[in-house]
Amino acid sequence: MNVSKSVTVLPARKQTRAQNEDNENTKLRVAAYCRVSTDSDEQATSYEAQIEHYTSYINSHPDWALAGIYADDGISGTNTKKREEFNRMIDACMAGDIDMVITKSISRFARNTLDCLKYIRQLKEKNIAVFFEKENINSTDSKGEVMLTIMASLAQQESQSLSQNVKMGLQYRYQQGEIQVNCKWFLGYTKDENKKLVIVPEEAEVVKRIYREYLEGASLLKIARGLEADGIKNGAGRTKWYTSNINQILRNEKYIGDALLQKTYTTDFLTKTRVKNHGIVPQYYVENNHEAIIPRGIYMQVQEELIQRRTVHTSPNGKNRTFSCTHCFSNMIICGNCGEVFRRVHWNNRGKKSIVWRCVSRLENTGLFCDARTVSESQIEQILVNAINQTLGKKNTFLATLQNNIETVLSRENNQPLIDIELRLQELQQELLRLASSKADYEEVGAEIHRLHDEKQKLQLESAGQDDVKKRISDMSTFLMDQSTALTQYDEALVRRLIEKVIVYENKFTVEFKSGVTVDVNE
Repeated sequence: MNVSKSVTVLPARKQTRAQNEDNENTKLRVAAYCRVSTDSDEQATSYEAQIEHYTSYINSHPDWALAGIYADDGISGTNTKKREEFNRMIDACMAGDIDMVITKSISRFARNTLDCLKYIRQLKEKNIAVFFEKENINSTDSKGEVMLTIMASLAQQESQSLSQNVKMGLQYRYQQGEIQVNCKWFLGYTKDENKKLVIVPEEAEVVKRIYREYLEGASLLKIARGLEADGIKNGAGRTKWYTSNINQILRNEKYIGDALLQKTYTTDFLTKTRVKNHGIVPQYYVENNHEAIIPRGIYMQVQEELIQRRTVHTSPNGKNRTFSCTHCFSNMIICGNCGEVFRRVHWNNRGKKSIVWRCVSRLENTGLFCDARTVSESQIEQILVNAINQTLGKKNTFLATLQNNIETVLSRENNQPLIDIELRLQELQQELLRLASSKADYEEVGAEIHRLHDEKQKLQLESAGQDDVKKRISDMSTFLMDQSTALTQYDEALVRRLIEKVIVYENKFTVEFKSGVTVDVNE
């Protein structure tokens, strides 16, 4: 008897959870995921509404059990690293506590195609379905992954388009001179009700102190240690200071009322990776945007000092020397024989300990012979006291010299080149906008803008140098007029303020003041 072959197709059952043969009435454990993109009041209302909707929706199904509402408030969906609730939900799924996830749309679940597919496949391996209400897609359907790939890609393109729109909006505001500053860790400023930068007086004093001490010769580390010793908090509200904190404050143009915009830029809208802008995208420099804490001249002096301290100088005997400020006399004591600096040495001479200063040519045993004498630190201190007292003893003569010096500086001042550059930069800005709008090549105009900007900074540095000379002369004049009696003891703060260098000869010391005055002191 021939029996025909019979084939019956048994369609696959939708596997949304592990089958529980012992308890047919086990309910499907369903969780919901919600997310809003910003922290605005309007979005916060949406956030609350989503939680209420899904709680009601899940409870309305008699064969479902609420396994939790996971909600991230005010977090972008382009990647999942900072979405704590999302990650917690995935962990619960992997632990077997959830059988199905419901969410409003693909864009709420993820705006990154790779992340979206990664997690859907990961959940699918555990027989956990993800249902997207808006698109009416169930990830366990046969067409689910194809549709999800298409829809997630579209969501990613939408996010990329939004990112581009945000960038264009920022660049437009930058061109209008509108700045955005995060004042949370910004020492010296806060924002008023109009989101404008305003000075915080007590914090501004800390900023002024940092600039003042740096120009007086203190190192970044010494400034940091001094602030810690006085219990002063940094911009983050901590009493621990790092040299990087001091360095950033000394370089920040916002303390002179200016703002350089777009110092960094985002390289990838998905990863949110930001890098320093070395000319890859345009930058915008806004002058006089807000009230300054530091005068422009002082700021430029600090920038010049930063460069000087980083620069390696070649000494008379061919050695590379870097700036040192470990002691008040570092780089101040100069050998009259070979021109090298003196170095501080703890000397033990026949059991007698003392601190002396010696020419580094002798200490390093270089080929250059130098027989400069060794000078005790206490002797140098007394020499400086005597030099300052000499200027006080001939106060009228030195005041007349200082007046002549400042008149010479004033006669050299010429602001016209700087004014001409400003006018030309304004013309070039208009030309740049015209060329950019017509999509013409503006490389030549851009190159001239960069050249003039560098020239402007150079002139500002020169102007700051002249201001520094005037300040030094003024400081010396003020001291001579205010000090009525001779000094009786060494004053380090006064020495840092007034003295430029001490040249050591065999039978005398020449003390040069920062004001340009020179005094010879014999032993």
